Amino acid sequence: MYHIKMRKGDVGRYVFLPGDPFRTDLIASFLDDAKLVAHNREHKTWTGYLDGQKVSVTSTGMGCPSTAIALEELIKIGADTFIRIGTCGPVCEASQDPSLDAIICTGAVRDEGTTIHYIPVEYPAVADRHVVDALARAAQSRGLKTLEGISQSKDSFYGEVDPDCAPDGARLKQRWEAWKKGNVAASEMEAAAIFVISSIRGKRAGAILNCNYHKPQLMERIIGAACDAVRLLIKEDQKN
Repeated sequence: MYHIKMRKGDVGRYVFLPGDPFRTDLIASFLDDAKLVAHNREHKTWTGYLDGQKVSVTSTGMGCPSTAIALEELIKIGADTFIRIGTCGPVCEASQDPSLDAIICTGAVRDEGTTIHYIPVEYPAVADRHVVDALARAAQSRGLKTLEGISQSKDSFYGEVDPDCAPDGARLKQRWEAWKKGNVAASEMEAAAIFVISSIRGKRAGAILNCNYHKPQLMERIIGAACDAVRLLIKEDQKN
């Protein structure tokens, strides 16, 4: 593959998708016998094992364009189940609870420009229900306090944190209020592309997002829960 620099056999069917290439190293430490497979541009991949099954982690970089590239190429070489492990900003009142650890995405607002190149905006960005269920069960068993809900996938980080920096700031603020009133739980930059492309290609995807990343070792606990979710999916897949 041109961008991720891998071919069939280099990755497992289950792939974790962090945005940050450096986070791949941390996630890989949770896998058995993990080996660095490739690193090109923002896409860094390790492959190891969970419960004897090949599992990989590939960084997407920030935003939907590079995420879409990574996802398409991973699908072409055999991956079919994806879990985004990332961070997010809280939006609605429920997600601003300081005791909350993570948000499990059930879907995403397509407030970005990548997925309209695939299919009209009326097509929903929805997570796979089996992946969502596995993440919820795994997080609960790890003692994580989670909220299930919709994320807003955007293209501009500073459009969220500093809308007044943009000439169109008034519109950004108005839309932000709409997301809050609509109970959008999180704001991030990749989930919409992962969900839409996975649905179009007939694959499975979910996301678990750290919404309280000032808590020590919280990301490690979230990664552990994501690994447990893959173990649950492996067991279910072996029955079918």
